[in-house]
This record gives sequence, structure tokens and C-alpha cells, in this order.
Amino acid sequence: MNIQVESLTHIFANSKPQRTALAEINFEVKSGQFVALIGPSGCGKSTLLRLAGDLLQPTRGRIALDGREPAEMRAAHEIAWMAQSPALLPWLDARQNVALAQRFMPTNRHPRLTVDQVLERVGLSDAAGAFPFTLSGGMQQRLALARLLALEASLWLMDEPFAALDEISRERLTTELLDLWQPLHPTVLWVTHNIYEALRLADRILVFSPSPGRIAADLTIDLPRPRSEADPRFQQTLAALRAALGSTVTAQVAQ
Repeated sequence: MNIQVESLTHIFANSKPQRTALAEINFEVKSGQFVALIGPSGCGKSTLLRLAGDLLQPTRGRIALDGREPAEMRAAHEIAWMAQSPALLPWLDARQNVALAQRFMPTNRHPRLTVDQVLERVGLSDAAGAFPFTLSGGMQQRLALARLLALEASLWLMDEPFAALDEISRERLTTELLDLWQPLHPTVLWVTHNIYEALRLADRILVFSPSPGRIAADLTIDLPRPRSEADPRFQQTLAALRAALGSTVTAQVAQ
């Protein structure tokens, strides 16, 4: 799914004082790109995801998804969401949580994978009959990832989905996410505060300025996967990303 963002501004008019979350954002994303959004807290990254997912309406400007409004793509179930909280239904077991997601797919779309195949891909075959409260935090996020896969959407909106996990679980799920994403190649907007995570995952990183959020840098990550921190090119790209983030902090202090 292609994304085109034109002169996008969002103001939370009902907050006191009124707050501008995003100011004159412009960028395009090609279909199948994995794009990380990084920047200081409160710079509008999550707001951008909500606008793309039709959970908020922009104050000014436009987001087009394959030339259509987000509301159309949401109605067509072409958008999938994953956040820090797995938001699982506690009265349904793992298999039922995934099956429920597939029930909302359009009637003219036939799932390519069964529920059990999806659970197998995320390593939860042995927990198919388990209820969410019996699963660890990492397993709950695996189940949320399984639900996302089951939707077979063209756009994945992912708002720090691994931020609350321990480092070992986070590293493992980051690797597994790439293994799941690469054969499918949906377009991904991934919000993170972790610069290493952004460099391991993304084709491209958009660096946001402090509030009101603007795009301060647009970095293409031209490194082969899997990526190693021992690779000198990784370290060079890391230095460029840190410099871009540092310039946003400097600009904030200057204001």
C-alpha cells in the first residue's frame, strides 16, 4: 500500500492549552516499505498512526492510502494495528482470539493461512488452547502478532509493540517479525524510541522534531538483512541517526 501525506497538521483543539501535535508533514511511502518513526516523546508519532488508521481526522492536510481515504481502507480491512498493549479478549483462548480477527475479513477474501498455521508461524502452536492471562508478556505479544498476520492487511500500523518486553524477548520478537514481514511485504509504519530497533528493522527512518512534530530527517537504511551491529556500515548509519536526533534536541533547546 502506498502512503502519501500532504501538508498534514493535527491540532488537539479541546486540550488546555490547545496543542499542535503535527505541523505541515509531507512524505511518501512506497508499497512494501518498512518505515520507522522516531523522535522525542510527544512529537506526534502515535498521532500520525491514528490519523493513518482513521482513528483521528486531520485538522488540515491529507493522508491517502493507495489514493483513497483511510476510512475506505479501514472499512475494507486493509489496515492492521498493533500497540504496546496486546488488547486480547481474556475470555477467548489463543486460537479463538485469532479466529475472531479472521471473522471480520471481507466475505470475498479467503484467508491464505488457517488459524493453526498462523499460530505455528509465531511459535504458539502449543498454546493454542491457552487463555491470555496464562501467557507471559512475550507470548501475549506473539498472539497479538498472530492476530495481525491473520488479518492479511496491506498496511501494518505498529505503535511500540515490543516496548514493554524484556530485552531478550524484544530481540527475539524483532528477528521473528522480520521473518514474518519479508515474504508478505506489507507497508509498515513502526513507532519506536529504540534506535537499534529502528536500524535493525527499517528500510527508512523518519526522524521527528519535538512538538509540534515535523520531519527533521529522512534516512534511507541501505544495509542488507540480517543486520549486525559489528558491521562498520551499521555503526556509520547509527552515527548518522544519532546526529539527526541530536539536531532535534539542539533545535528544541534553541527555542
